Amino acid sequence: MKLTIDRQADALYLDLAESPAAESEEISPGVILDYNAEGKVVGIEMLHLSQRVPAEKLAKMQLESVGG
Repeated sequence: MKLTIDRQADALYLDLAESPAAESEEISPGVILDYNAEGKVVGIEMLHLSQRVPAEKLAKMQLESVGG
């Protein structure tokens, strides 16, 4: 899994799998799911990131793992 923040594009991308995206679907304004050929979600893109998250929060990314 890989998280990429592109400040120039003002977007965040969460890559969930190594398989390439075959199609995409915008599930809400600026939130796009990428699906592989088998229909499984392989990526999540969030556009207009600066409008969704304050800049100081983006500067301090925190990873939290819950459960086993």
